[in-house]
Amino acid sequence: MESFRTELENPVVEQDIIDLERKIHAFQTGRISDEGFRSLRLARGVYGQRQPGVQMVRIKIPFGKISPRQLRRIADISDEYASSNLHITTRQDVQIHYVSLDKTPELWAKLEQDNITLREACGNTVRNVTGSPWAGIAADAPFDVSPYAQAVFTYFLRNPVCQDMGRKFKISFSASEADDSYSYVHDLGFIPKIQAGQRGFKVMLGGGIGSQPHHAEVAFDFLPTDALIPFTEAVLRVFDYYGERARRHKARLKYLLQDVGLDGFRQLVAEQQQALPYATYPIAIPDTSGPAPLSAAEQQLPATTDTAYLRWLATNTFAQVQPGYYAVGIKLTNGDLHSDKARLLADIADQYSHDEMRLTIEQNILMRFVKAADLLALHAALAEIGLADAGYQSPLDIVACPGTDTCNLGISSSMGLARELERVLAEEFPHLANRRDLVIKISGCMNACGQHTLASIGFQGMTIKVGALVAPASQLLLGGGNLGDGRGRFADKVLKLPARRSPDALRRLLHDYAQHQLPDEPFHVYYDRQGSDYFYQMLKDLSLVDNLTQADYTDWGNEAEYIRAIGVGECAGVVVDMVATLLVESDEKLDNAEAALQAGRYADSIYWAYTAMLYGAKALLTSTDAVLNTQAAIVRHFDAHFTETGAFDLGQSFHGIIHQMQAQPPTQGFAEQYLQDARLVRQHIHHIRNTQLDHATI
Repeated sequence: MESFRTELENPVVEQDIIDLERKIHAFQTGRISDEGFRSLRLARGVYGQRQPGVQMVRIKIPFGKISPRQLRRIADISDEYASSNLHITTRQDVQIHYVSLDKTPELWAKLEQDNITLREACGNTVRNVTGSPWAGIAADAPFDVSPYAQAVFTYFLRNPVCQDMGRKFKISFSASEADDSYSYVHDLGFIPKIQAGQRGFKVMLGGGIGSQPHHAEVAFDFLPTDALIPFTEAVLRVFDYYGERARRHKARLKYLLQDVGLDGFRQLVAEQQQALPYATYPIAIPDTSGPAPLSAAEQQLPATTDTAYLRWLATNTFAQVQPGYYAVGIKLTNGDLHSDKARLLADIADQYSHDEMRLTIEQNILMRFVKAADLLALHAALAEIGLADAGYQSPLDIVACPGTDTCNLGISSSMGLARELERVLAEEFPHLANRRDLVIKISGCMNACGQHTLASIGFQGMTIKVGALVAPASQLLLGGGNLGDGRGRFADKVLKLPARRSPDALRRLLHDYAQHQLPDEPFHVYYDRQGSDYFYQMLKDLSLVDNLTQADYTDWGNEAEYIRAIGVGECAGVVVDMVATLLVESDEKLDNAEAALQAGRYADSIYWAYTAMLYGAKALLTSTDAVLNTQAAIVRHFDAHFTETGAFDLGQSFHGIIHQMQAQPPTQGFAEQYLQDARLVRQHIHHIRNTQLDHATI
């Protein structure tokens, strides 16, 4: 790797990549197990794929902001190391597939040359911070949230507070009260507000989708912007300490919030204040005004009778708050973009837009700051490379997760079904290209990566068993929707039907909606007015399985008969419980604490030392019957099993040593003392472990 290490200017990034290379070698030579290696590679964006022997690599694009240069870089990387396809996700990441594990350090190093990271794109970390693509250009936006999303992304990247939490943690920034980034289904969702001339955010806390959707609660109606990062760090510390770790299905923040209540959670957050490195954290606001004002001629739309252009203009272009500038939506089927088209699109963006594009949570691309006078030429350029399809963010623009194409957890083909439904809509319902309030989403399993529970019409991958045979199926959900300002509704499950009948179900729904909706009636209001049973009765015959044909046993986009094959999911990482591995990781975290202390990052040093002690304590407790489902439980059980029995004796309880950080500000003096205490704890833990091993060999 020497040939590319020397090209990296950031020594922290370089060391990260070197560490990944070393751990890959240790794994391949049998010095660490698959379980021991998994958590490290996930935190570096390297994710197991459904196909054996290859990896999916997730590239983290904070709030979807991507330059033409970065897009070219990712396209080149996909050609060299992957399948030449770029898949845009509902979290504004880019995923590439069929990557050899050996090549991931080299791949990462080349991405970093254009400031693109894999770090913490997967695993039990703060995942990609999502943000509205309309930030800074929408007329109803109080202010541009982009600098705040960037600040949160930067502050928590590699932050020791969120390196090994019980589960993943998701943060979103919406552009306005329209709440286009779905704050109500995030662990933390931020909606911009201005109060008495001051910038701030309405804060939504503890939302989530998945198999058990939960609407976030309002933590603050108004939180000043300089409190954004301290509050977020306090929430992360609470989640890290009190969050469930043993039962993965109960390990999200929403369950902790349900257990302690909003008032109880606020109290836990308040208890963290003394340990935070910043009481306030002002965020610098760069100039985000965009390019210079346009002349009168540049603000004029071209005159033309080109029907394809006029249809695209009506559905894919949006006037910005900046006079004469337009945002242009590029509709991608299933979020997929071939590398050849990506490079051509980057060239077009260089010519017609202003230095950046935005990847969207609808798996599309939004170009910004296009001059009105250039729209006709831009359409022609996009049409030439096959990226001028009309119907951006309409029912013809379906969101779908990878499903059984590449995901270990996929039950049915989301992408295959999406392609078929989009074909039906384009051929039979083209007028819906102008509708943006009717949303269709598909997930390949209950985990809702395709956000089907938020849709007007949602499909969830399932199976139907008929005798000894199993057929792919869809759970149909209706009536979900975003109501704005942190309010949303989850779709109701109506019935399950064979996946092959999903297009017929969609046809019936849309025809009935067209026939019976009241003037300007949104789909969710129509659904409520008619009632769930109305739709069940309308579609019930499609759910019957006594008349399945051979085709019903073949999933969309496949030729072979369906076989249900679900692998081990890695979406939330794995807790590593092997004693030796935990002790090694404890020592590594102490080294991190020392490095942070020497660099003057005292809060980071304290937290690394804290986690080092926790890992050591957990290592010893793995041989007991203690339930280690939270960090609080680890501390409590360690005292019960080792301090109170006299095996661990440093003159005070483990609780008293480790919890000093909650009562002390993160000064240099305390960081030095706390690290010294952590070293003593390590010595005693290693002594206890060696004693255990000696007794085991007698």
